[in-house]
Amino acid sequence: MKKKFVLAGCAHIHTPSFVKMLQAAGDSLEVAGCWDHDPARAEENAKLLSCRAVSSLDELLALPSDAVIVCSETNRHKEIVLKAAAAGKHLFVEKPLGFSAADADEMADAIEKAGIIFQTGYFMRGNPQIRFLKEQLEKGTFGTVTHARFSNCHSGSLGGWFDTKWRWMADPSTAGCGAFGDLGTHVLDILIWFFGIPESVAADVRTVTGRYGASCDENGEALLTFPKGVSASISSGWVNVANPVFCEIHGTEASAVIFGDKLYFQAKSLEGSACDKPFEGALPEALPHAFQLFLDAVGGKKVPLVPVREAAVRNRVMEALYRSAKERSRVVL
Repeated sequence: MKKKFVLAGCAHIHTPSFVKMLQAAGDSLEVAGCWDHDPARAEENAKLLSCRAVSSLDELLALPSDAVIVCSETNRHKEIVLKAAAAGKHLFVEKPLGFSAADADEMADAIEKAGIIFQTGYFMRGNPQIRFLKEQLEKGTFGTVTHARFSNCHSGSLGGWFDTKWRWMADPSTAGCGAFGDLGTHVLDILIWFFGIPESVAADVRTVTGRYGASCDENGEALLTFPKGVSASISSGWVNVANPVFCEIHGTEASAVIFGDKLYFQAKSLEGSACDKPFEGALPEALPHAFQLFLDAVGGKKVPLVPVREAAVRNRVMEALYRSAKERSRVVL
């Protein structure tokens, strides 16, 4: 029997790509309805999905459906998620889960209590190079990890990416953050996935061009101290012309760098490996996008998902990073 999905909010910049994935699914699933507080936006996406546009969230949740896709503005997540969880609907919620850490924890409580499928948009976990590094860390190939660096940046402010209908994403009063939180949350997810919850954090976030006003940060740097002595940094923002060095991990037994689309890996235990040439060994297969994994999970497949409590922790750590930047001090978690 086909699973039925509804779309709650169409505001997120990833909505068009999710709509295409739903269209590509063909007859394997059904989109029963679409709602947005902006009726024109709901009508536009309902037409693309050949479904009903409804006038309220309650009307949307009353439609026969199995799952809710939440692509609304971040400050609307809590109401949607709590109502959908109470109705027993599976949930895909675009990142970040909550507008605040407290919101994220409350939603995580409701989702766990409901026992529903949950997924969020941390798609980097499916990257073959990231999956390989995760495997090597678990095997102990790196020895004692000393430090790691991740950079996730693009030219959004320089290119005016949010001058359009996505303008809300550059308004912290609606999005909950600026550039650092928007892109930094992806690499924060990977760091916590690799090393656990940090013990303390420090950050510096800044407005650079001022294109989106003084309240919207466009660039940030953070230092995180993890258990077992791992020191890690995050660079994230919308003011980079290029972002060639995505990842570095160093330990007493191995080093790894992802430069562009190439992995460079050198380990004492792997003869012939060297960081001055691309790694030629076997990598895990790429996983489907996080959104596709959600569709598959609702359809009954066993696939890896991001647990809701992990999504909530990312919210909590990011909030601590912004607090550190505001107070100009290290924050202990």
